[in-house]
Amino acid sequence: MIHKRYLWLLALVTLVAACGITKPYRSPEVDTKDLFRGTQGSDTNTIAARPWQSFFTDTLLQQLIARGIRENLDLRIAMQRIVAAQAALKQSKLAFFPDVNANASVKQSRLAFPQGYGLINSATQYDVNVAASWEADIWGKLRSGKRAAQAALLGTVAAQQAVQSSLVADIAASYYLLLALDQQLLVLQQTLAYRGEDVSSMKELKAAGVVNGAAVVQSEANQYAAAVAIPDVKRQIRETENALSILLALPPGPVARGSITTQQLPQELSTGVPAQLLQYRPDVKAAEYAFRNAFENTNVARTAFYPSLNITAAGGFTSFDFSQWFTDAGLFGNVVGGLTQPIFNRGLNKARLTTAQARQQEALYNFSKTMLTAGKEVSDALYSLTSASEKKESREKQLASLEKAVDFTKELLRYSSSTNYTDVLTSEQNLLSAQIGSINDQLQQWQAVIALYRALGGK
Repeated sequence: MIHKRYLWLLALVTLVAACGITKPYRSPEVDTKDLFRGTQGSDTNTIAARPWQSFFTDTLLQQLIARGIRENLDLRIAMQRIVAAQAALKQSKLAFFPDVNANASVKQSRLAFPQGYGLINSATQYDVNVAASWEADIWGKLRSGKRAAQAALLGTVAAQQAVQSSLVADIAASYYLLLALDQQLLVLQQTLAYRGEDVSSMKELKAAGVVNGAAVVQSEANQYAAAVAIPDVKRQIRETENALSILLALPPGPVARGSITTQQLPQELSTGVPAQLLQYRPDVKAAEYAFRNAFENTNVARTAFYPSLNITAAGGFTSFDFSQWFTDAGLFGNVVGGLTQPIFNRGLNKARLTTAQARQQEALYNFSKTMLTAGKEVSDALYSLTSASEKKESREKQLASLEKAVDFTKELLRYSSSTNYTDVLTSEQNLLSAQIGSINDQLQQWQAVIALYRALGGK
């Protein structure tokens, strides 16, 4: 009776000790106040909850994004990482079951007697057995290992989502860059045509004695300046098409696209609240899963300081006579249970725990940094969108004024001596610069929208 009490007491002490070795996981605390600079709203509506199809409505762009999601090689690589993580999780679950191995062997033995007897005996031993071993998860090592594998799997899934979110944003960014470059090329080609007309006009005015030869030469130089800019824009278009082709897993080639003049910006660009980054932004989720993985690995490292309970069993048949295999004479079996307590292992367990704790802290810092980076990217995108919108009204007025300036200086040059071709040249160059600037303003708006989509963790 006394022995039973001791056994119950030992079991109770073991159970209590086991509860204190591994620690339950808690999500890291993050102060999200003021994470989005200049926004204090509490509206939880966010564009991150919308599918990309409702965000990017250009049908040609949708076709490109759909192909990218289907064929992109980086996305396929990320999918294979998920497959590997799933296999690791399955392996961690199997650790709860016994390890079973079967063995069959035939062993030939020869026994030689001392010199002089002249006799040699031989024997054949037949063995077949099944052995099993099982480790009892007293301290939670296997459970923590399984949770670590689950976190690793979820981390790879989040990483794959991050790749897809970035892929959608990259395809959209390249697409709108192409539209902007197309429009720049169109403006330059129109400008080249207009300046060709200017050269003809200057030659006529010179013949009429209104201008001198310098005006003709300057007009020709102005025409060449527009012509020189065209090849650079064509090169940028081709390079952007080639880069976009890589995203689509295609060889370099042309890309079907629309026009920037027909594009409509999304009307509602709600950001939600900073805390929703944990829900929607995949790299933030991946960083938290990495922290959880490191946390559970620290739990595993703690259990190494305590004894492990292993139970092994074996059974089968062994005999020197094959006919006795399935008889009582050839049958054998055994069961062994044992505790293994580390006593001296040159500080390996302590070093492993210290390493695991350091990696856990590193993962925590990385998570905090990822959150801050996400807040910075949202803040930047919002302000970029605001600044691009603020330029719109002023840019429209600038273009209208410069168009008038070009017309006025040309008229003055033709019918009055109060101006010269330098004034025409200056007004034309300013107009071209403003036209290119207007296209870049539109591109900036789309780049800000795409950056906001990416920063919030768009689907």
